[in-house]
Amino acid sequence: MFIGQNKGLHLVITGAPGTGKGTQAGVLKREFGICHLSAGEMLRDEIRKGSEVGKKLEPLLAGGNFAPDELIIEMVSRRIEEADCANGFILDGFPRTIKQAEFLDGMLAEKGIKLDAVLEILVPDEIIVDRIMGRYTCVTCGENYSDKFHKPKVAGVCDICGGFKFSKRLDDTRETVEKRLVKYRDFTYPTISYYRDKGVLCSVDGNGTVDVVAARIDKLLNLKEHL
Repeated sequence: MFIGQNKGLHLVITGAPGTGKGTQAGVLKREFGICHLSAGEMLRDEIRKGSEVGKKLEPLLAGGNFAPDELIIEMVSRRIEEADCANGFILDGFPRTIKQAEFLDGMLAEKGIKLDAVLEILVPDEIIVDRIMGRYTCVTCGENYSDKFHKPKVAGVCDICGGFKFSKRLDDTRETVEKRLVKYRDFTYPTISYYRDKGVLCSVDGNGTVDVVAARIDKLLNLKEHL
């Protein structure tokens, strides 16, 4: 696929929870200097800050539910306007519904931007559950790790920033993961057909190490040649 027809890269990474979307977005950010916009992280920031929005969101996210469309749409629209998105962005966790996908198309069209690709990462459900149950994050830089699939090279030390503090999401329980997978099939999976019909969907096998999957993505999108 030819990538980079716009100024910079404009990419959506999609897939079920636990497929490695955030991890692979982080790889692309470091390699190509493209802004990584995690919808989930923006929402969790509101919760950590204890804002009024965060207080409303906390019980929803803890129960495995999606944030209201109006809220996430407003947050993403505002974030795309910031200076660090001038050379492109990678959207992770958005859009999650057909309504959000349609809104994104309209918003980007107004800005003269066209999505280069929508990358779907595919991983079997049984592996997803294991990944999410064992995942944790560097508090300092947000790098994702897993007890089974992606440990730091030095135990207890972040590969990216050298940080020593890690956190685990409270909603990473088996019950919540299974509920989130059902919601993904019901609400987000229809966006796969939506983007396939538009001719921008690319699918990649996400089962493997971070480096192996990153190499598959690079080969699929041919990024090094065009960026």
